[in-house]
Amino acid sequence: MSLPDFRQRRGGKKAFQFNMIVVGASGLGKSTFVNTLCGQQVIPRRAVDDPSQCAIEKTIAINPITVEIEEDGMKMQLTVVDTPGFGDNIDNSSNFAEILGYIERQYDDLLAEESKIKRNPKFNDNRIHVLLYFIQPTGHSLREIDIELMKRLSARVNIIPCVAKADSLTPKELADFKKRIMEDIRYYGIQVYDFPFDEEDEDEETVEENMELRSLLPFAVVGSDEEINVNGRLIRARQYPWGVVEVENLKHCDFARLRYVLLSSHLQDLKELTHDVLYEAYRSEKLSKLEGLAEKLAALHVQDGSY
Repeated sequence: MSLPDFRQRRGGKKAFQFNMIVVGASGLGKSTFVNTLCGQQVIPRRAVDDPSQCAIEKTIAINPITVEIEEDGMKMQLTVVDTPGFGDNIDNSSNFAEILGYIERQYDDLLAEESKIKRNPKFNDNRIHVLLYFIQPTGHSLREIDIELMKRLSARVNIIPCVAKADSLTPKELADFKKRIMEDIRYYGIQVYDFPFDEEDEDEETVEENMELRSLLPFAVVGSDEEINVNGRLIRARQYPWGVVEVENLKHCDFARLRYVLLSSHLQDLKELTHDVLYEAYRSEKLSKLEGLAEKLAALHVQDGSY
């Protein structure tokens, strides 16, 4: 199935606001990917680290950046949350907590807004709709940090795994690597966004589309900040001594498919899953804990004679 054949899901609705977070070790091309996705420089190139500072423990940063883009004639407010510093330390447990804390704070903000008698009509819903996790193209299997990150966050956000710098692997190496990654994901019980569908409720075209997209997981991505002249056309690509890797060529990588999933075909589905499933689960947990705390406090007041 070629890219133009992909069909808009759920009645073709488009959202005007979409929020994603990109996570992965330094040097995997996350910034280049985001700039390629948006067609403009959203995240500037970072300066090369001073070698004398390499031994110093680093901290992860959470940097939301909002940009207006146009997709299929519709303007969209896209917020990309960058996470520089992830995975740069020997002990990265605090990284997981930082990212999870940021995602949950967005849920807390909405929960607080919903609890108000008079709500703010201009409230900005910053809930994260998808987390793109960039995996090092080792060609082997998932690392411990990959497994731990996805396991910890899968209950709070839709996760789409991606093989970063996929052009560093041969087609066979890439296919084998993808297979091993999905085997690891199933073995460790990691929940990722696997393009769910209901064969009884969905039409045949939608089922086929989602089955194909599911077969591509994890998406093999390549990004480029440069346009190269290829047969008289300026296209985003990477030039190598042996040839050119075209970013949007479906035969070269999965970037174009992933872009269409994020900004068009499955955008609404990701938003609905975030609201109806992930947020509702968090909301129920939070309110249950508050209710339990209130009952304990009430019991203490009864015991000390306050009531």
